[in-house]
Amino acid sequence: MTAGHFDARALLEPVNPAEVDAFTRAHRAAHPTPASHIAAWVVAIVALALFVPIIGVFILGLGYAIGRGTGVAVTGGLGLMLLAGITVGVVALVRRSMRARALARYRLSRFATANSMTYLDRIDAPPLPGMIFQAGSGRMSSNVLRGTEPRFVEFGNYQYTTSNGKNSQTHRWGYVAVKLDVPLPNIVLDALGNNGLGGSIATGFRRDQRLSLEGDFDRYFSLFCPEGYEVDALYLFTPDVMARFIDHAAELDVEIVDDWLFLYTRREASTLDPATWAWLFGAVGALLVKLDQWARWRDERLRLAASPPPAAMPPQHPSTLPATGAPALPFAAPAGLLTPPPIGVAPPGQRLRRRSPWVILGIVFGGLLLVGLAPFALGIFGFLFLR
Repeated sequence: MTAGHFDARALLEPVNPAEVDAFTRAHRAAHPTPASHIAAWVVAIVALALFVPIIGVFILGLGYAIGRGTGVAVTGGLGLMLLAGITVGVVALVRRSMRARALARYRLSRFATANSMTYLDRIDAPPLPGMIFQAGSGRMSSNVLRGTEPRFVEFGNYQYTTSNGKNSQTHRWGYVAVKLDVPLPNIVLDALGNNGLGGSIATGFRRDQRLSLEGDFDRYFSLFCPEGYEVDALYLFTPDVMARFIDHAAELDVEIVDDWLFLYTRREASTLDPATWAWLFGAVGALLVKLDQWARWRDERLRLAASPPPAAMPPQHPSTLPATGAPALPFAAPAGLLTPPPIGVAPPGQRLRRRSPWVILGIVFGGLLLVGLAPFALGIFGFLFLR
């Protein structure tokens, strides 16, 4: 993505059907159909082959019950017409869906090229450290657009599936991944403006890790940082940085983990809607100008852990000591700084701590126990004091 460049014409302008077909053929040649998709089609065809005869026998039996031979002929003809209509309708819907999908790929690919990015149709199990990329199964990014200038930025849609017994749920997100210069403490900004029925992205984090910031920031975000890294969070989120997040990312959940910055949204991020792209481009562009100052952050805990305890200075001959009042040499290295400061984050700051599931289970069990014992307690109380 080139800074200051945004061209959305490819999302709206008319297209040449022949070019879309050529793009689709090239895409199929470069990305063969996955075995899982082929298996799904085989299962669907086999199920249809088993289901149609059963329905046919039922229809013929109904015709025979109504009118013997004539009824069988009439219902058989109606059944064939119904089957033909359903087949034509299903084929038309599948072709329309495939055509729409091919057109979306074509437009997004041209949009990516126009904005100095590259397009990838699908990435299975994307190797990203963000919290949504670690949950569930069937993890997949789709319609991914990547840019490398002025730094690596990836836009995409993401989904994963969680199961609870016989029930399963597919979770869908849009995301923006921005590569940072150095690893930073794990910090999460839960946008209060998008906390609806989908819940909060910060659910499960220990509440003692929440840090209140100055100004109006707490009206838009809840900030969570590892215990002991409050000062570091204040260094990273200076008032000007907080203003950028409020003005441009107030509807986006934010996560900083390792050397990545993630913006999460519950709508599609990679879409054919120019307004959505303009919003995301504006948010990323506004934040990029402030990320350079984050590159100067260093975790003092790593330096202290790597530095040996200071040794006692040996006695020095008077001739080696500087004269009283003599200026210090400007290039004399301070003691203990003969190696570059380590880059990274100490283990306590790498990940936020989540609530213990045993605590939650204990609260639930205690509540159920209290509800179950309440009638007995009331009965004993009444027997002892209300006789």
